[in-house]
Amino acid sequence: MDLEKTPAERPVPQAQAEGCLAVAIRIPVRIVVLVLVVPVRMVWDALVVGGRFLRDYALRPVGRALALLAWAVFVWPLVTVWRYVVVPAGKAVGWLGHVLVVVPLVWLYRTVLTPIGHALAWLARGVGAGIAWVFRGIGAAVGWVYARVLTPVGHAIAWLGKGAGMVLAAVGTGVYTAVAWLVRYLFVVPGVWLYEWILAPVGRGIAWTVRGLVWLVRMIFTGIGVALYWTLRVLLVLPALAVWRWVLAPIGRVLVVIGREVGEALGHAWRVAGYISLAVGRFLGRLFRWIFVEPVRWVYLSVLTPVGHAVRDTVLRPAAEAARSVGRATRQALATARESARQARADFRRMLFGAPGEPVPVPLEPSPIPSGASRREPGADETRTLGSSRTALTKD
Repeated sequence: MDLEKTPAERPVPQAQAEGCLAVAIRIPVRIVVLVLVVPVRMVWDALVVGGRFLRDYALRPVGRALALLAWAVFVWPLVTVWRYVVVPAGKAVGWLGHVLVVVPLVWLYRTVLTPIGHALAWLARGVGAGIAWVFRGIGAAVGWVYARVLTPVGHAIAWLGKGAGMVLAAVGTGVYTAVAWLVRYLFVVPGVWLYEWILAPVGRGIAWTVRGLVWLVRMIFTGIGVALYWTLRVLLVLPALAVWRWVLAPIGRVLVVIGREVGEALGHAWRVAGYISLAVGRFLGRLFRWIFVEPVRWVYLSVLTPVGHAVRDTVLRPAAEAARSVGRATRQALATARESARQARADFRRMLFGAPGEPVPVPLEPSPIPSGASRREPGADETRTLGSSRTALTKD
């Protein structure tokens, strides 16, 4: 499928896409970085292994011991004091407060304050009813005065005010018309003429002059800006653009390629150094096992285990059997001594108080069984029936 595609459509190989500079830089950089990174990675792995060993076998036991010590020194005494001192004391104080404060206050409220409050409420309701009756009488009197006296007087005053208002309105209309005619012909008409024939032409001339001055100043500053623009462009921008395009950008691309290759080389070298460090660690572990662990294991299995079995069979087991025999003899001697002491106490009691009386057996009277009846079946008068309550469980 790739052969059928046009050259523009074929995928570009990685080496051709990166260029010869990246390919030329990659191998030396990776060799140098690998040589520099391998010792660092091995030291790092050694520190990691040492840190894990220190964490698992030193810091964790010490931390647990410190936590247990802190619990025993701080937490347990506080919990004990709280549970057995503070809580009982609080309960006792609460009971005393209930007995000495709450119960007397409740009795005082129910026996003294409640009747006094009811009496004051009844008195207040009576006083309020009297005051309301007085105010209702006053309100009725005020309403009669308003309806019979103030309302007619107000109507008369309103009629007089309406007539006076009509007279004043007529006089005011005439005065307003005269004043308006005087103001129009003394102020408004001269002011309009002054604005149209003097102030407006003068204002237009001043505005035209100001616009011309603004245009002139704008053109002057525009020319100065254009000149400064081209001067700065020719002296600063174009050289800076040329330096950026033809010097800094190629150097930056080269530095980017070098940085990318160095980063990739560091990652690759770190991974390779990890495999090398793992292989060295496994070799050292196997060497430690061959030099120390296997000899110790062989000594334990081939020397110490047979010696221990021999010591167990020839020394420890006979000693244990002898100790068990001594224990059995001691227990038997102690049991014999306890039995002898028990017999001596019994003889001493018989000597002082005499022999105890023998218990007399009480004869049991057999229940009468009718002749011809089985011991397991009831008689004719004791048979169970459906209408009788004398069953095997309820009969006397």
